[in-house]
Amino acid sequence: MLSGKRALKGPAKLAVPLTTFLATLALLLGIPAAGAVAADGVEGETFVIGTDTTFAPFEFRQDGELVGIDMDLLNAIAEEEGFNVEIQSLGFDAALQSLQSNQVDGVIAGMSITDERRQVFDFSDPYFESGIQMAVAENNDDVAGYEDLRGKRVAVKTGTEGQTFAESIKDQYGFEVVAFAQSAQMYDDVKAGGSVAVFDDYPVLAYGVASGNGLKTVTEKEAGSSYGFAVNKGASPELLTAFNDGLADLKASGEYDEILDTYLESGAKDSSFWSLITDNGPAFAKGMGLTLLATALSLLFALVLGVFFGFLKVGSSKILRGIATVYVSIFRGTPVLVQAFFFYFGLPQLIGQPVDVLTAGVLTLSLNAGAYMTEIVRGGIQSVDPGQMEAARSLGLGYGKTMQKVIIPQAIKIMTPSFINQFVITLKDTSLLAVIGFAELTYQGQQIYAVNFRTAEVLLIVAALYFIVITLLTKLADVLDKRFNK
Repeated sequence: MLSGKRALKGPAKLAVPLTTFLATLALLLGIPAAGAVAADGVEGETFVIGTDTTFAPFEFRQDGELVGIDMDLLNAIAEEEGFNVEIQSLGFDAALQSLQSNQVDGVIAGMSITDERRQVFDFSDPYFESGIQMAVAENNDDVAGYEDLRGKRVAVKTGTEGQTFAESIKDQYGFEVVAFAQSAQMYDDVKAGGSVAVFDDYPVLAYGVASGNGLKTVTEKEAGSSYGFAVNKGASPELLTAFNDGLADLKASGEYDEILDTYLESGAKDSSFWSLITDNGPAFAKGMGLTLLATALSLLFALVLGVFFGFLKVGSSKILRGIATVYVSIFRGTPVLVQAFFFYFGLPQLIGQPVDVLTAGVLTLSLNAGAYMTEIVRGGIQSVDPGQMEAARSLGLGYGKTMQKVIIPQAIKIMTPSFINQFVITLKDTSLLAVIGFAELTYQGQQIYAVNFRTAEVLLIVAALYFIVITLLTKLADVLDKRFNK
């Protein structure tokens, strides 16, 4: 498909010989032939593309599916050019980090093309010309322009053209800039009175206002940058070529304008609180399922690690005690978020291959919880009266039998409440994995309120689901504790 389309763009008699010549030359020199790669390199290939999680109308979730201008354009281009895409919804910063660590092949996320980013990434032809507007709360009649911002705080989204513009004029007009990870968060900050205004890309702001985000625009659109599809510098020229060719075809056919009109002329539908639950039930169910899966796997591995290193810490070998102490010190002495970022973004650069988000999440929670369980095991064993060991040994029992028959049964009764508490903590810690794009319950909630801007209601639902599940698991653990530790 690709080679046929592109052959027609050159002289008919030279297309095949030129391609053959380039391919032959590439083989002789040991380098890829640019012409041949651009023509045939992407057809039938599958590319992993990173995107933002919440940037309506460019990317957002609707009825559980990731949609928006970026998504529709990318899917249409992929179909036109004969390649496949696998979308990873990560968040803007996480998407860029994933691209740099080769976790994804490209990023499309309403990303402004700037000179600074050109130092790191190669960009496609612009697919959208953006612009900046300022908005305030609907009931705010005191701020009508930039001159009214002096001494006040404005909200922006990290990495957007709105942030760049706000930073460029903040000294002139004397206001403070605070950055948020998601558009819905900065809108909520304005409605709550933390900030008096937001600067945002005009299509995103227009979509939010139309969806009832509680804001109103008060300035005309300022000139902004162009959005582009990005790949690592020098890494995927064939993918960029295919994107540019497909984009040109969509514009020529009129499909490009149809996609834009679909999203720029509408907002999110309003609904009741009950509809909010029922309409998003599948997303909540999926999030809870992944939360429980990650928790179960993490606790299983953490228990093994905790028992293993716990016994090392009460053993007689100084070297083994030292190893266990180092492990505990590292994973109790560093934040869970840092560990999650390391295993998802850092580890692939060290081992030279991608790590999927579930693996990174389970590694993070297992190693972190395992460090705490190590101390629970150590403390439980050492809490048993030393006289128990001496009495058993005096009766002729060996060390192993004494631990198995006397010490461990008593230690388990001491450790059980702490283990149950750690189970609950690990389940709640799964919410932190949303920052690396793991689609657990908190992540699903973020996807939902990013579209309908009903943050308080969605977070209440998410909190209620966590509370119900944790309460049920705690009750189950208590029953098991009473049954086996009579």
